[in-house]
Amino acid sequence: MSFANHLPTRREMLIGSGALFAWTQMPKIARAEGRDPRLLVIILRGALDGLGAVAPVGDPDWVGLRGESALLLDGKTPALPLDSFFALNPAMPNLYRLYKKQQALVVHGTATPYRERSHFDGQDVLESGISKPGAVSTGWLNRALVAMESGGRVDPAGSRVLGVGAVTPLVVRGAAPVMSWVPQKLLPASADTQGRLLDLYQHTDPKLAVVLQARMRLAALGGLPGMSDPMSEDPTFAPPGIARVRAYFAEAAATAARYLARPDGPRVGAMGFVGWDTHIAEGAITGQLANLLGALDGAFAAVETNMGEAWNETVVAVVTEFGRTARINGTNGTDHGTGTVAFLAGGALRGGRVVADWPGLKPGQLFEDRDLKPTIDLRAVLKGILKDHLRLEDRVLASAIFPDSADVKPMTGLVG
Repeated sequence: MSFANHLPTRREMLIGSGALFAWTQMPKIARAEGRDPRLLVIILRGALDGLGAVAPVGDPDWVGLRGESALLLDGKTPALPLDSFFALNPAMPNLYRLYKKQQALVVHGTATPYRERSHFDGQDVLESGISKPGAVSTGWLNRALVAMESGGRVDPAGSRVLGVGAVTPLVVRGAAPVMSWVPQKLLPASADTQGRLLDLYQHTDPKLAVVLQARMRLAALGGLPGMSDPMSEDPTFAPPGIARVRAYFAEAAATAARYLARPDGPRVGAMGFVGWDTHIAEGAITGQLANLLGALDGAFAAVETNMGEAWNETVVAVVTEFGRTARINGTNGTDHGTGTVAFLAGGALRGGRVVADWPGLKPGQLFEDRDLKPTIDLRAVLKGILKDHLRLEDRVLASAIFPDSADVKPMTGLVG
């Protein structure tokens, strides 16, 4: 890993994932209260299957919907009971431990206002905080920083902005200064991601498409590492890629935590993990999704460990652009959907709960007869964190941070 002296290639920037941190000042209100709050936002790019992550085992239609793919409390690999209705994927023992300590909670059946199924537009709405894609070039987290009163903090490197060359995600773009960090070696793209990138650039950048296609063919012929999906659906097969993904997630999260924990460091940050577009061989129990959730679970542990005492004043919010279809498709995967889950962790939370207004899984209860129906606006969750944890005011949240969201009230009671 490196904090400088590495300029990623265009290919790395397109298919990799990095950790980026928005440099901020602590609000005066929080400081006057003797608090030093931290917030880390983790974006899961590709759309998380919320039903595969947190199963509604108490819903009578659950098993009929997912069949052999359904997580169960009495399955061969038992799910972890959260309450009488929901159970956590068994690949996430660290999150389960935090949940039991009341330092984690789950918001189920949540989504942004976006109701189509384009990754690019969905991520734009998620990160901009605007209900329509392409409306602004700034992100809600950066605008939140601008709204905070200065606490006099400065960059310990002597500069307000540190750029390492990675593409800055929309959520932290804006007027507030940004410092960034990116690993030297980024994760390879899955075969599915490569195909989607190729299709995109055949329409937008034909020259890059030709180069990418040639690289893919060369890798296929020569068996080069890093150009195939590191997540196997076969539980008896453990390719080196799985260990690499776990190590990458953990190191990126640990680096974020070390920055946030420093007395003179940033207090708010954002980072992204790619690979959640599970159209084929999803494997919620022993496969691709289980491996990804296990890697994310390791990231939670890395943040907790490296935050040290600052963990008690930390909130980690894990969000994604949309969910996936309620039913398994013909290739044992799931397609682009709507409702999903958001994970919250941190010592500052009032955890040990699943927050949900459950819509049901009967055909007539699914959104467009295919997706988990969203019943909680994700903006309400994010507003609740920004209001109660970072002390941003309602009027600012509704006008500057999430414009045109006056009817979306901040969710209360998330933070202790």
